Order: sequence, then C-alpha cells, then structure tokens
Amino acid sequence: MINVILCGGNGTRLWPISRTLFPKQFSKFGNTSFFQDTVLRNSKFSSKHLIITNLDQQFLAKDQLSEIQNFTSSYILEPIGRNTASAIALACHSLDRDEIILVTPSDHRIQNEQEYEKIIDQGKKLAEEGYIVTFGIKPTHPETGYGYIQANNNSVVSFKEKPNLEVATQYIDTGNYYWNSGMFMFNSGKFLSELKKYAPEIYTKTKEAFVSAEKYDQNIVIQHEKMMSIPDVSVDYAVMEKSDSIKIIPSDIGWSDMGSFESLYENLDLPKDNHGNISKNKNINVNSKKNLILSNKTVATIGIEDLIIVDTPDALLVSSKGFSHEVKEVVNQLKVENPNLVNVHLTAHRPWGVYTILEEGPSYKIKKIIVSPGKKLSLQKHHHRNEHWVVVSGTANVTIGENEFIVRPNESTYIKMGEVHRLQNSGKIDLVLIEVQVGEYLEEDDIFRIEDDFNRD
Repeated sequence: MINVILCGGNGTRLWPISRTLFPKQFSKFGNTSFFQDTVLRNSKFSSKHLIITNLDQQFLAKDQLSEIQNFTSSYILEPIGRNTASAIALACHSLDRDEIILVTPSDHRIQNEQEYEKIIDQGKKLAEEGYIVTFGIKPTHPETGYGYIQANNNSVVSFKEKPNLEVATQYIDTGNYYWNSGMFMFNSGKFLSELKKYAPEIYTKTKEAFVSAEKYDQNIVIQHEKMMSIPDVSVDYAVMEKSDSIKIIPSDIGWSDMGSFESLYENLDLPKDNHGNISKNKNINVNSKKNLILSNKTVATIGIEDLIIVDTPDALLVSSKGFSHEVKEVVNQLKVENPNLVNVHLTAHRPWGVYTILEEGPSYKIKKIIVSPGKKLSLQKHHHRNEHWVVVSGTANVTIGENEFIVRPNESTYIKMGEVHRLQNSGKIDLVLIEVQVGEYLEEDDIFRIEDDFNRD
C-alpha cells in the first residue's frame, strides 16, 4: 500500500505560527511535526510515501523526513495548488493501476492509533473489493468548521457542506452523520476510472500534466502552465459525491484536523496548570483561566480568561476563543499591507540551511546565515544590493567572479552589486556567518540564479 500525503496547504488559520513558506504541517509543538507524525503513523502499513507538495515546501519535507528515519519516499511537486482532485489524480497517474492508495492530509492529529490501524485494515479490504473508501469521524459535538457525511451503515447517503450551528446540532441528534476527515483509500485504477467518468476534464488535464512533467531522482515536477489548465475542484465534488462505488468507515480514532487555535488548545500534548492554562513555557498566570499561550518568552497574564496569545519574533496574535477563525481576515489584510508577514518567518528554511533576519531598516538588512555541511547556495547575482560576509564559525568557500578563495572565522569579504558569486560549505560542521546587505531593494526576489543544485528558478 502507498501512502499519498497531501502536503501543500498554507494553514492560514494558524497564523502567525503558520506561514506560506513554513505552514502548520511542519510546525513542532513537541518533538515532532504534524507531517512527521503522519509519516510515522502510516509507515506501519505503507511500503512507500508519495508526498504531494509545492516547489517551495519540498525541502522542508525532505529535511524533516531525514530527521526521523530514511523512509522510502517520492515527490510530486506542484508549482501552484489546484485542489485535492488534481493532487490525488496526479498521484494515481504516477502509480501502478492495481496499487492500493491511502490518501491522508499531513496536518491531522490521531490519538487512538490502535483503532486507527483497525480502520485502515477495514478500508484496505473494501478497496481490494473495488470500492472507494472514505473515513467518517464520529462527532463529539456540533462542529461548524467541518463538512459532514450522511451514512447508512457503510453506505454513503450524501455529503454536506459546513453547516451552521443549528444544522450541526440536528446532525448530531440524528446520529448517522460523520465529520468528513479528508482521508481516502482505493485502488488507483478504480479512482482514475471514476474520475474519467464523472470529471473527464480533470482526468485529461492531469494526465497531460503528468506526461509532460520533468522527472528526476524521486521527483515529478509539474509544469506551471499544465497545472493552471487543471480545474480547481475538490475530490469530494469531482468523484465522492457522484460515484456509486463509495463506502464509509465510521471512525472513532481521536481525530482532529488541528485547523484552529481552539483545536490546538483541546488536542496539544502540553500540560495544563490548575486553572486550565496551556503554554509552551512556564508563564506567570495571576487570576487567569483557560488560556492558550504559545511563546518562547515568559508571558505574564492577569485577570484574563479564554484568550489565545500567540507570540512569534515578528508578530503577536491576541484573540478570544471562538473568534480565531477570523485570523483569515487578518491574513487577507496582511497580504496587501505586509505580505512578508504572511509568507515567511524571520528565520527562513532553505535547502542549503537557514537564515535569520537580525535587524533591518531603510537600505540595510542584517542576517545570520547557517549553511549545512556539504551544501552550497546558488551561483547568483543581485541587481539592487551589495553584501558583506563575516564568518563566525566554520570555513566558507567563496566564489566571486572568476576568483575562488577561503574565508575563515573572523575574516570577511565583500560582494559588489551585480557580481556573480556563490557561498559553499565544504566542511563537516555548520558554516555560520553574518551578512550585511546594503541597497535600495533588499527583498528575496532580487536573486538572479545562474546555477543551482536544487533546480530553483
């Protein structure tokens, strides 16, 4: 069985923790991320993981996989997301038609893994009989943030959009409605035949995109124009709501999609104090109850209740519980006023290592750069900035124009605007340096790459 992991979302409901270039599935609230938990959980019965993500996030996935174990994995890299129907179809086009596929999101929490293994076994048997299986979560309360599936035993009656509270309460009272988990299992060929029958344009366009994709190592890179030609449709609408080959497995597995700060409060493995406060650190809470506090600083609260406080180095979110769904509106405003706060943290992960913005102002920016052993940045130049590099530790192999030389700790070098240059760490320890940028435009898109080990534009 192949585990297809959908790993391309941005998780905007968990801003400022989740950013476009570091979404929630890669965030660690304990020792592992949601993505790593997904891989570990499904590796027990999967021979391989096929990870569907976008070009910018692939290196996060690869780095986090290397942290936990060398699992057999391959990647479908999308230049832009076109919803779940296209992602799953691309996966099926890349696999044998008789392969059993388990499709899972990468950002869900499942607490009862023993029961989870049981429903996976049930699903596999139904998939081998030719059914497309969905897993319906037994609801614990009326929830307006999830879609629902109406069922009669293992048969699906209908799919329901996210309801209001009154309708959700009716669903719970009726008793045969389940939360739509977004997890599926089926034979690859069966899914493609149903897709071709009920959504022929998606079938055709995804097949064209797969055939024309660039394939190297374990990567399948979809062309931008081919991806854009695929209709933006969910798998529920394309296949699940129309096919007569659908079966549902009612599932009581301690599931949460971790899609809100309220979900984090209920499901994180962090201790609560005597007044129901949850925090990453030992904070000071005076007459304060049932608050979620996520910060690397010591936070002192006085006389507050049912608040969400999320502090990152460059942004602070304070919300009453029950209102965190409006974070999306905050993100929409930031996309216009300050898009960097949506896209990236002050510490940004790159395929060669990480950098942290230490300070910036008009016409200057100071970064701490860490290059992993054996890695090198692209051969590049900038049109709008000069750069000064000061090595703190490790040894830098520097290329500037036709010159190649070594820069050691407490030594520096200077790259003029427009000069072709490259930074490489040929050593066995991290290369740490301070970079000072000076210029009229200092954003990351002022990089013209000439050569790149990671096939970036």
